[in-house]
Amino acid sequence: MNTPPSPAGAGPADGPSVRIGALVPLTRPGWVEAGRHLLAGLELAARDVNEAGGIGGTPLELVVRDTAADPQRAAAAVDELARLGVAALAGEYHSVVARAAATRADALGLPFLCSSAVLDALTEQPTPWVARLAPPQSHGWRVYADFLLGAGHSRIAVAAESSVYWASGTRILRDHLAPRGGTVIALDTGALTPGAVCEALLAHRATALLLLVGHPDPAVPVVKAVRGDQRLAGLLIGAPAGQPEFAPWAGLLGDDGAAVPFLRYLPERLGPLGARVETALRERLGEAPSFVAFEGYDTIAVLAEALRSGGADRARTAESWPRVAVEGTRGRIRFSRAPGISVWQWARAPIQVVDRDPAAPGRFRVLRAGGAGSGGSAD
Repeated sequence: MNTPPSPAGAGPADGPSVRIGALVPLTRPGWVEAGRHLLAGLELAARDVNEAGGIGGTPLELVVRDTAADPQRAAAAVDELARLGVAALAGEYHSVVARAAATRADALGLPFLCSSAVLDALTEQPTPWVARLAPPQSHGWRVYADFLLGAGHSRIAVAAESSVYWASGTRILRDHLAPRGGTVIALDTGALTPGAVCEALLAHRATALLLLVGHPDPAVPVVKAVRGDQRLAGLLIGAPAGQPEFAPWAGLLGDDGAAVPFLRYLPERLGPLGARVETALRERLGEAPSFVAFEGYDTIAVLAEALRSGGADRARTAESWPRVAVEGTRGRIRFSRAPGISVWQWARAPIQVVDRDPAAPGRFRVLRAGGAGSGGSAD
């Protein structure tokens, strides 16, 4: 479970340090590319905090653990990190894994700032210990559903794997689209080959197919099958969970991976801090940073402020969620309670629907800006 020490600026100090446990998917079946970007953001922010004097003069140290998209492994990592005396937890990308970590953190009384997971119900009951930066799924996916309706799509198929996260997404889409004349057709990728998915799309007269599946499998074979079927030439392929955000998507699919709209959590323009961090992240990653890298940076920026105000005392850190006000890379971050959301939520996270430009798949087009999220369970 252990990972190598983090690079200079984020790793162990020679003397006492304030330690933050970082939960990141770094090996498969985790989404490794997302984990790499998340960790880059966490580490860059930790370096910046330390260069600015740390936490009241004490260095900040990241203690990184690989969750590998495994909920049980994540829960065990939370137990281990709590025993090691970390002041708080940060990170995670996969929603189901974040839910396991949040549940365990709540039980242990360990503050956890979730970076990127969007599942509404991160904990079964409201908790004072957990806060989140990413917009809840119920808000972001409704923005996506409105984009589909605005683009003229009312018969929408979802190719889905079995997962709490995908099932939640399907339910959100269906509940939002049905009153507006939309129909959601569920296709089980566990039972259908990519070719059979194509036949089902034709039989149901779907005009859009949403990929609620993992990457690269079965997402890539399904995209190739649909793109290669001339009978489906006018069909929109979408991926609300953000699979096309990362370079391997374009590498595996080339031109077939363009014009696949997805959700990302960036503003229309980055401010001075965001622009500076973007440059530093690009140097660190060797490629354009994803929104997940910015989420990682903002996570540490927020936790550093919470720790400065409350010290390393866990209860005081958790009590600071509603008082924290931090200028992040994507806007000013404040937390509040929202109906139907069990954790402290950044209610103004930016939301966009974006795709890769068919004329230049390395470039992104903003198709719809959802504005700042309400953070609640209703628009």
